Amino acid sequence: MAKPIVVIAEELSPATVEALGTDFDVRNVDGTDRPVLLAALADAHAVLIRSATQIDAEALAAAPGLKVVARAGVGLDNVDIKAATEAGVMVVNAPTSNIVSAAELTIGHILSLARHIPAAHASLAAGEWKRSKYTGVELYEKTVGIIGLGRIGALIAARLQAFGVEIVAYDPYVTATRAQQLGATLVGLDELLKTSDFVTIHMPKTPETTGMIGAAQLKRMKKTAFVINVARGGLIDEDALYDALVAGEIAGAGLDVFVAEPPVEKKLLSLPNIVVTPHLGASTDEAQEKAGVSVARSVRLALEGELVPDAVNVAGGVIDPFVRPGIALVEKLGQVLAGVAGHGALTSLEVDVRGELAAYDVSVYRLAALKGYFTNLVTENVSYVNAPLLAEQRGITSTLSVSEDSVDYRNTTTLRGVLGDGSVVEVAGTLAGTKLAQKIIGLNGYDIEVPLADHLILMTYEDRPGIVATYGKELGDAQVNIAGMQIARQSAGGQALSVLTVDSPVPDEVLERIAAQIQATSLRAIEIVES
Repeated sequence: MAKPIVVIAEELSPATVEALGTDFDVRNVDGTDRPVLLAALADAHAVLIRSATQIDAEALAAAPGLKVVARAGVGLDNVDIKAATEAGVMVVNAPTSNIVSAAELTIGHILSLARHIPAAHASLAAGEWKRSKYTGVELYEKTVGIIGLGRIGALIAARLQAFGVEIVAYDPYVTATRAQQLGATLVGLDELLKTSDFVTIHMPKTPETTGMIGAAQLKRMKKTAFVINVARGGLIDEDALYDALVAGEIAGAGLDVFVAEPPVEKKLLSLPNIVVTPHLGASTDEAQEKAGVSVARSVRLALEGELVPDAVNVAGGVIDPFVRPGIALVEKLGQVLAGVAGHGALTSLEVDVRGELAAYDVSVYRLAALKGYFTNLVTENVSYVNAPLLAEQRGITSTLSVSEDSVDYRNTTTLRGVLGDGSVVEVAGTLAGTKLAQKIIGLNGYDIEVPLADHLILMTYEDRPGIVATYGKELGDAQVNIAGMQIARQSAGGQALSVLTVDSPVPDEVLERIAAQIQATSLRAIEIVES
């Protein structure tokens, strides 16, 4: 019997090939040579890539037998995950391969800024001897602010302990108990900026976090403070940073990532109080080897039909056909739950499945709920296997309960989260009709039935006349089309809930005006991301 064909499209470590073993027909090609790549994919069962090879719809169409695309690294910008999913091709990566390297590079930037190492080196190499010019500061007894206490943030906190610093952290999705376990004190973002001598940011890049460190935030920092970004380009507003560095509003900055890479605008790079590196977060021999070995093992598992730990788009294991359609629904319900919770940190998540599904193994629904919940909250690519680890790291317990009792629907799935202050958030959904349409059927005690759309607006307010006209006019003036709407209330004159599906995202300023005009007790705009 012929061996499965594995195409290696970029240079990988010898350990990667060793991890594959002798059970495969391994073929090496240049993934940047498009005709050669497409020809090699024609009979491939797996392809291993790094960042230079594009696996898009065209490449997938050229590979009818392809079962898995393996990216030896973290980022998946060069893989069309949606097209791969539609083609039934599993996509895997190595989500933890570079976390130590990224954490260590962050520490390197902090030390370089504190002691002017790059500038002092350049000065001495140029024949100068200017010791007093490069007088630095000690880290000892300084305050370091970490924005984002995920895997990398936690590693940085651990490494900083040895320097005798005080660590404060901002992460709306981490509990104070978890932060304390990491040796950090959880504070608000403003307090972190005002009190920190060094600020390092480790957040996912989302519409909410893009530019989260802008002119106003930089002005809140000490004039002697430094800011570091080794996470994602654009989390710090580069124009605002340039102005702050030139004006002396902060002492310096360290950047490994940029809005455009390589950077198009050079003025920021030329400043004397900045340290820059060309996106080196994962550029260590160890990280590259870990990534290669990790995806090689995933390829073996995938081609053997086993559970794949780092599958990005497909749940591993055997899933009953009756259960499978609900996976996407539960993932989206997880995203809705995260949106409803807002900046509240979950301490527990319960997945309650009722109806005919109770007769099947629905354990994947717990993983799907966690995956959905974390999708827009963390920098990592969330998979069905790393989602429980992300929950554990944040002190979130998760449970699954099943019951045959379902009164109004054939099947229902309810996600119930408990926040740090003891309050509860809840969203329920079902698949309706022969087309298995995804619907939300419950939200925080309100009975509703609305389609699960890409753009949702949830508003609670005191029930009274004129509310619909108010937000309808604001959305109309903003050229936002309402595709669907339902209003629910628990009693006349009490609190009411409006759930809107709209055709496009709503600008923040429009949402703020609506909230003010209807005196909303809560208003959430939720963007659903397709897995």
